[in-house]
Amino acid sequence: MKRIVKYSLLIAAAGTVIMSCAGKGNWDATGTFEATEITVSSETAGKILYLNTEEGNTLTAGEVAGVIDTTQLYLQKLQLQKSSAALKSGRPDIQKQVSALREQIAKQEIEKRRVQNLLKDGAATTKQLDDVNSSLKVLNGQLSAQLSSLNNSTASINDNSSAMDLQISQINDKLEKSHIKAPVTGTILAKYSEAGEFANIGRPLFKIADLDNIYLRAYFTSEQLSKIKLGQKVNVTADFGGNKTFDYQGQITWIASESEFTPKTIQTKDSRADMVYAVKIAVKNDGRIKIGMYGEVKL
Repeated sequence: MKRIVKYSLLIAAAGTVIMSCAGKGNWDATGTFEATEITVSSETAGKILYLNTEEGNTLTAGEVAGVIDTTQLYLQKLQLQKSSAALKSGRPDIQKQVSALREQIAKQEIEKRRVQNLLKDGAATTKQLDDVNSSLKVLNGQLSAQLSSLNNSTASINDNSSAMDLQISQINDKLEKSHIKAPVTGTILAKYSEAGEFANIGRPLFKIADLDNIYLRAYFTSEQLSKIKLGQKVNVTADFGGNKTFDYQGQITWIASESEFTPKTIQTKDSRADMVYAVKIAVKNDGRIKIGMYGEVKL
């Protein structure tokens, strides 16, 4: 009886070893999980009033995560708005300013027609008509000169006003950029600045990544390239260590155009392969996969 039990245990152990060996290497490529990480930097200079970017917190795309002091920018905007309003109020009303001259010209036109009629009847002289024409010529000259001066003045005011409006638009853009917003919906991976510190343009503030849409960077040999294509569905296994694994469906979204030396931490199907091609496989994360975790691909 003891021999039978011992023999059974040996068979079970052998079966376990065989199953373990069979499962070993049951993949076509391996790699590590990555996410698109974005480092958000300051777009304006000033004191950071607040920055709500604790590591591990999630932000939605466009959400305001912090604010840089905008006091001076706001005061500049008010000053420009006042100057612009004063400038525009000085724009001449051309029609009103030339209305008196136009009335004089209209009266002289009536006088001209009257003299012309009198001249036909012999009741007026040619000199009288010449005098009226001369007066009309002077008045029309004055009107043209005044219109030219007023139009030039208006154009100058419009140009200066447009320049001020552009300056106001620039300040509005800086005011908008003083509000630090999340570029994508994601999780804060690192925080580089704190409220109360002074931020210069380009200073890193925090790093964010979309951990819901993660991808596995796996490596395939040249012989395997004929078996894969963009958009192809593949099986991805995330290795959590301690024989704990979870399977996910992935989709190939990128294939490298050039080969590279096999990374030291990566295993390939063909252990003799020195050159491999990197491939990105998009995976919908259920919250368990972490950046840097090991993964396997089965075509």
